[in-house]
Amino acid sequence: MSTDLAYPPAPPAPAAPIARRRRPPADLPEQDAGPGEAPALPLSGPREAPGATTLPPARRPRWRAARIRHLVLGLAGAASLVASAYWCLIASDLYVSETDVVVQRAGMGAIDPGGLGGLLSGLAGAGGGNRNDQMLLRNHLLSQDMLARLDARLHLRAHYADHRHDWLSRLSAANAPMARFRDYMKARVRVDYDDNAGVLHVEASAYDPATAQAIVAAMLHEGAAFMNANDHRLAQTQVDFLASEAAQMGKRNQQARQAVLDFQSKEGMVSPDGTLDAVAGTIAQLEARKSALQTQLGTLEAYLVSAHPDVVAVRQQIGAIDAELARERARAAAPEPGALNRRADAFRQLQQEAQFSQSLYQTTLAALEKGRITAMQAMKQISVVQAPTLPEYPARPRRLYNALVFTLAAFLAAAIALLLVSVVRDHVD
Repeated sequence: MSTDLAYPPAPPAPAAPIARRRRPPADLPEQDAGPGEAPALPLSGPREAPGATTLPPARRPRWRAARIRHLVLGLAGAASLVASAYWCLIASDLYVSETDVVVQRAGMGAIDPGGLGGLLSGLAGAGGGNRNDQMLLRNHLLSQDMLARLDARLHLRAHYADHRHDWLSRLSAANAPMARFRDYMKARVRVDYDDNAGVLHVEASAYDPATAQAIVAAMLHEGAAFMNANDHRLAQTQVDFLASEAAQMGKRNQQARQAVLDFQSKEGMVSPDGTLDAVAGTIAQLEARKSALQTQLGTLEAYLVSAHPDVVAVRQQIGAIDAELARERARAAAPEPGALNRRADAFRQLQQEAQFSQSLYQTTLAALEKGRITAMQAMKQISVVQAPTLPEYPARPRRLYNALVFTLAAFLAAAIALLLVSVVRDHVD
């Protein structure tokens, strides 16, 4: 019988244990294995091939942060060097001419109130304040119309587009559109209003002193012409209106006077009122005469018979006076249109119309004369406090100032960028 079935095979011998130990911290040196001991293996993490060289984990972030810091600071320094080289070596000189002006206007006289002059007093006395005039002048000096006149007069686009100047400060082309030219000139022309002094400060910069002075002088000339043209147009409108009103009032007055003359010629009397007054006086005299005769008749009838010639004569006189009174009263007042009182009333209406038109015509003439005086007083004058200067040295660009400001701004932006990078790294870690 085989012994393999009686006795089972013996179990295999256990393998020798492998020594394991933890990786020492980065700041402590790793201990060497003793004789007869196997090298310690890490408890976790990928096994590295023998002989591989790697940087300590603590040194990698530091190396990356230093590289980013050097890159940002290098970019800021390079930009500062380029900007300083441009401002100090390449940028073209600009000469600045300036002037100070004040818009003045004479005091405006007001038309006396009453009649047509009172209605036109607002128009005759219209006028803006000094600040409004100066702001109007400022807006015109900065307008596109002013720029077009200056370009036609001084050929500014050709001057600012000259290729002898640096390409950053010059105009892109001599035939640049007016809109682009206006945007460019906003950096070359300034007009500021001083509220405290009430003065307009005008300055212009160009590539040579004569052109800068010519620009400012042309702006003052065109501004004065614009202000006077506006005032002259307004004053002329006012005077034309008053003149037309005066012509209409004169025609109306002439028609009213002619109506009075036609009435006098037609009725055959100078003044119906005078004739009516004369008739009234005659009636009063007749009434007095009749009263006296009636008294005399009563006396005669007291001692004479009624057929006595004296009594009959007095009665006949009284009858004649009554007949005359009836005629005069019918002449003075009657329902017929030809009655004297009706003709006198029509004459009074014509006379009142003539007097009113005469008064209105005189008032219109006075308003016209005062309007002409006011139009002359309304003319504005630009008083030059400081004549346009002829610059002796270039005032722009401020080379050292611009280079220093750009350098500070560049390194400030670099510091902000490094701060943001540091904040992001802290959040990621």
